[in-house]
Amino acid sequence: MPQKPARAAASDNPHARWEDLAFDLLKSEMREKKIDYKELSRRLEALGLDELPDQINRKVNRRRFSAAFLLACLVAMEKGVLILPRAADMKPK
Repeated sequence: MPQKPARAAASDNPHARWEDLAFDLLKSEMREKKIDYKELSRRLEALGLDELPDQINRKVNRRRFSAAFLLACLVAMEKGVLILPRAADMKPK
């Protein structure tokens, strides 16, 4: 059975930390609201987006999803205020 490739290091992928930030934001909101993938799927469907729970799970855990998907999920979870890190905190080290 082929092995899964290791996640690219931040130096190999300049978007890796942004993908991680988006992942952390989405997962922390799901934890805070106690929403699983099935419930998120149901809420997205109410917004006119057909995403099966397994599709959402793969998309999120791959850490490669569009800004549109992230925004739709945050709206579906009724995220009111979004606090983002300062640019200085996101500079490469």
